[in-house]
Amino acid sequence: MTNPKPPAAKPSRSTIVKVVGASMAGTTVEWYDFFLYGVAAALVFPKVFFPASDPAVGVLLALGTFAIGFIARPIGGLVFGHYGDILGRKKLLVISLLMMGLSTFLIGLLPGYDAIGLAAPILLIVLRLVQGFGLGGEWGGAVLIVSEYGDKERRGYWASWPQAGVPLGQLMANGLLALLALVQSEDAFLSWGWRIPFLMSAVLVLIGLFIRLSIEESPVFRQAAEQAATSEAAGTKSHMPIVEVFRKYPREVFTAMGARIAENVSYYIFTVVIVTYLTKNPPEHTASSSFVLNAVLIGAAVHFVTIPLWGALSDRVGRKPLYLFGAVGVAVWSFVFVFLIDTKSFPLTVVAVVGGLLFHGAMYGPQAAFLSELFGTRVRYSGVSVGYQLASILAGGLAPLIAVALYTGFGTGYAIAVYVSVASLLTIAAVGTYSETKNRDLADDPAFQRDQAASVPAQR
Repeated sequence: MTNPKPPAAKPSRSTIVKVVGASMAGTTVEWYDFFLYGVAAALVFPKVFFPASDPAVGVLLALGTFAIGFIARPIGGLVFGHYGDILGRKKLLVISLLMMGLSTFLIGLLPGYDAIGLAAPILLIVLRLVQGFGLGGEWGGAVLIVSEYGDKERRGYWASWPQAGVPLGQLMANGLLALLALVQSEDAFLSWGWRIPFLMSAVLVLIGLFIRLSIEESPVFRQAAEQAATSEAAGTKSHMPIVEVFRKYPREVFTAMGARIAENVSYYIFTVVIVTYLTKNPPEHTASSSFVLNAVLIGAAVHFVTIPLWGALSDRVGRKPLYLFGAVGVAVWSFVFVFLIDTKSFPLTVVAVVGGLLFHGAMYGPQAAFLSELFGTRVRYSGVSVGYQLASILAGGLAPLIAVALYTGFGTGYAIAVYVSVASLLTIAAVGTYSETKNRDLADDPAFQRDQAASVPAQR
């Protein structure tokens, strides 16, 4: 393996802005699809697809299908990461967008349990698996193509914009559901109203596809691919990217996974579990669906605005300090969060969600740049995707189920806060023991540099 040099010419600001727009558009669409499912799993699917169950069991079954999407994500990350490191970022980003969009559209057409019986939840699970598989390849490619276009001085800022597509997608999903729930009767919403946002994903996919097809492949990847081709022609054996990741970057994979734990757990507690917590609790704690959706909607709007600010700040102070600040913040705030939402006051619930997402953003803003800086170009898509998506199973995928089980078992939301705190400790340990990365050149290969250093005899 050789250590590639950076491209001679840096892309212009207009080119970077175009790439950022393309990545963010696709990411927004895909997370719109994903969050739409998450909210619907709490509010709609227990009645539409699992009506024969006890209400509490129905909620758990619906959230179980939500978790299934996370199980498919690391598989998608492995497949997309492998081919993304071989064929390029752009091609795989187009495929992931189409997979997410088609599966979401078909969920909107899916008959309920009353119409086709057991086939309804089975087909729902299949489509959810396809959703998760596509999303598994989306994040890595979107943040990498931006990271590889931008210069290291502003990498945190530029790479944070695809991250901002997550709350924007949530904003759109929750906004549409909140609007429909407001203007429709409960019966109309459960009968057909909930399908509208799912069907509208087709329009959003076409827009995202048009923008995404207009960009060129990352210059860093193109140069690495040319160098790899030259090396292979000279007889140098190359390994599969995923093999190379686990062989030369085990520490980085576990660091990426650890960094995700507190970020992922806290996010789903603050935005998804809150829906179940406030709408499915005993009557004295129950709030309306619109109450919760509107609170999350406001939180998502603030989150969207602040994520790029956190990314820009990481270019100044580093990824590590901000990440640790966010991990400690969500641990402490989770207790405040439970206290505030238990008041059933809308303003205090908004404060609870906004505060939680501000601390979450301190991790999520710099995360794209941080994870990109852990791996070399030829394995970066695989490394980032595997680390990111494996953690998604342990963190985000199980978070709603664990949170509901903890509340059911202990009868208090503070049990959920303890869960968030434990997750935070894992993230603090992973990030705190790794070195700062903000000054790394993405054209360099950390593993190659370690190998070179190890091959130099120790000075006596």
